[in-house]
Amino acid sequence: MRIIKLCCIAMIYIAFAKANSQEKLSYQQPSEEIMKLVDYDRPPSALIDEKAENLILLYRDTYKSIADLSEEEMRLGGLRINPKTNIGSRTTFYDKVAIQKVGSKEVKPVTGLPAKPKLSNVNWSPDESMIAMTHTTSNGTEVWVLDIATASARKLTDDTVNANMGNPIDWFEDGKSLMVKMLAENRQPLIDTSVAIPEGPTISTSDGSKAQNRTYQDLLKNPADEHNFEQLALSKLVKVNLDGTATDFLPGAMYTGVSFSPDGSHVMVSQLQKPFSYIVTYGRFPQKSTVYDAAGNLVTVVNEVPLIEEMPQGFMAEREGKRNMSWRADKPHTLMYAEVLDGGDPEREVPYRDIVYSWEAPFNDSTATELLKTKDRFSGILFGDDNTAIAYDYWWNTRNTRTYVFDPSDNTVEPKVIFDRSYQDVYSDPGNFVTTKNEYGNSVLKLNGSNVYLMGDGYSDKGQFPFVDQMNLNAATTKRLYESAYTDKKETLVEALDMDKGKILVRIEGPTEYPNYYIRNIEKKNKLDQISFFENPFSGLQNVHKELITYKRDDGVDLSATLYLPPNYDMKKKEKLPMLVWAYPREYKDAASAGQNTQNPNEFIYPSYGSFVYWVMKGYAVLDDAAFPIIGEGDQEPNDTFIKQLVANGKAAIDAVDDMGYIDRNRVGVGGHSYGAFMTANLLAHSDLFAAGIARSGAYNRTLTPFGFQSEERNYWEAPDIYNTMSPFMNAEKVDEPILLVHGQADNNSGTYPLQSERYFNALKGLGATARLVMLPKESHGYAAKESILHVLWEQDQWLEKYVKNKTTTSNEMKTDAKMKG
Repeated sequence: MRIIKLCCIAMIYIAFAKANSQEKLSYQQPSEEIMKLVDYDRPPSALIDEKAENLILLYRDTYKSIADLSEEEMRLGGLRINPKTNIGSRTTFYDKVAIQKVGSKEVKPVTGLPAKPKLSNVNWSPDESMIAMTHTTSNGTEVWVLDIATASARKLTDDTVNANMGNPIDWFEDGKSLMVKMLAENRQPLIDTSVAIPEGPTISTSDGSKAQNRTYQDLLKNPADEHNFEQLALSKLVKVNLDGTATDFLPGAMYTGVSFSPDGSHVMVSQLQKPFSYIVTYGRFPQKSTVYDAAGNLVTVVNEVPLIEEMPQGFMAEREGKRNMSWRADKPHTLMYAEVLDGGDPEREVPYRDIVYSWEAPFNDSTATELLKTKDRFSGILFGDDNTAIAYDYWWNTRNTRTYVFDPSDNTVEPKVIFDRSYQDVYSDPGNFVTTKNEYGNSVLKLNGSNVYLMGDGYSDKGQFPFVDQMNLNAATTKRLYESAYTDKKETLVEALDMDKGKILVRIEGPTEYPNYYIRNIEKKNKLDQISFFENPFSGLQNVHKELITYKRDDGVDLSATLYLPPNYDMKKKEKLPMLVWAYPREYKDAASAGQNTQNPNEFIYPSYGSFVYWVMKGYAVLDDAAFPIIGEGDQEPNDTFIKQLVANGKAAIDAVDDMGYIDRNRVGVGGHSYGAFMTANLLAHSDLFAAGIARSGAYNRTLTPFGFQSEERNYWEAPDIYNTMSPFMNAEKVDEPILLVHGQADNNSGTYPLQSERYFNALKGLGATARLVMLPKESHGYAAKESILHVLWEQDQWLEKYVKNKTTTSNEMKTDAKMKG
């Protein structure tokens, strides 16, 4: 009897273990076809100086390692810090630098660097004869300088630099010294929160005012976190000369930003203040901005910002007080800033939302003068000369933006609106104004009398043709100076090197032609000189077919996607292939903008773990970057009909390729990352279009993000039906196709807690769905370690082979429409 009882208990345990099975699996690698593409040497990034004389080539490993991600990390106030090396724990480092003279193919390696460089925070000197950068050792961070002429580098400081609050280096305007954030003498030891004994409970209170904040992560949680955050943020400012001598400039404080006036006579220093917050990140902690002269003598405090936990509701809400404070690029030592005229409340009806001021030294209140008022929220100024400047505003709710031309010396002259358009309407985008360097080395509007120049991406219903226009500001007329004529390549206008001589830096690429840089001269019959010579690391994709397809949704909205077919696919025989769809939903306020095409079929085929392109080498058709617009015109919000539009997008994509005769529509998989994962889960819940899905780093229960998500600014209590209907978690019982969930265990993206995938998987498992959950150790919202990326590709490969490519179909499974579940 006792034996029978023990056997029954054993069977119960076995059944329980089976129902709650977990695999302990070492990191895997995908199949050979994918490994050939994923395991490659990354070509360098390139910097070019203003005179177009030197290319600085920065090399780095293609991936980090899981050992890199496993180094000590503290997550405080929205920051992720390595407390031993005092730099961001997720920083990407360069490990090699080289210099190439423009006009020469010779690449000269930089000498003098340490044996295993870990370089970041690259900063040109004012005259671009040198570069300052940090090198991170096993114990800290140092400053190094690179002499461009000699291609040699040398160490300038020891490894006590504090890069925890971002870039720790700023050049003095004479180019002979650097302002460096160094560890402060008054820094105290950190508290080991894993063993610290609490002194009492952590208490948060609400006094009745509304604090509707997004679901931030890596927040401070207790007094020990506050202590550690303060110590890691503490630094002193040190003036370091190029000969290595150094003098203290300002004593220890929580410095965030250092900004020199254009003439170098003043420096504005911003620092964090207390109290800290447990519900917002450090960017909304109290801050004080103070101006000093170049010798470190106090001039005055120019701004004090309180803790910002509460603001009016809405994406266009803004705090009161001075904001966007910065130096005017066209004046030697004049500040500018904006203030709200609507109390920061987007619901308040006012003729102007913001006012912008100019403020000259010594920054007495009486010296602040009005520059202009903007109808919507101010978003920046590009100064030209004393009488000409360009200003911008925008309003998210209507997706509208304005461009003004105004006289910064005379506020009695009404600013003139020269562009008033939807920023989602890419076909009408006039481009960006061309700039030039002024006497202070700052970028200002390039003026030729009353003429200015614009460089645009050139999207149109006929394709993409980047352009350069000349515009007369007085007459508001434009003249086209250059338009790219490529129909078999993609040209990108990077920057104007010398508009007077017509010299423009461009990047040219083709589907199998790796992007390289050229100097185009539009004044000399578009003379083209190649200046970089990077080789294609993905030659295996040489015979892949790539095609931009356009099609319509059932409500008439124009859609587009990039279709890939396997190498040597016979487009006449039209073998029925399995297909993979990768997408990301985007919200629009009008159907016309939603239907515009921003894809270029001539873009280089750059496979990455962020898409399904690899699988074209395994016999799949791949529909990449498929358009999934969600439209809400007029008073209607896009999410009011999210599910209906989502399913319509999916059906239209499948119908389009099926009509071409290339695919077996019963073997179509869908996938996405972040909001694309949310999309994938909803498509499986609300349609029978797809054989299986892959959802990476998503959010599935919108009640866990109750004060808005993505482009939804209504809170849960204002729109509970929207939150519940759009939540895959609330509709988990409808999922009857296999779904693979992947999530980084250290995801710090707002809203996509790892808990989102864990709880969704538990719901699916409890309801009997076919699902698999893969949690990646140490990984954040995007994946960085080579081990993790290869394993994700392996997981996806196994899933797609089993549930898409080799899915068995019968005649009664043919999916001829977008059947809505439930």
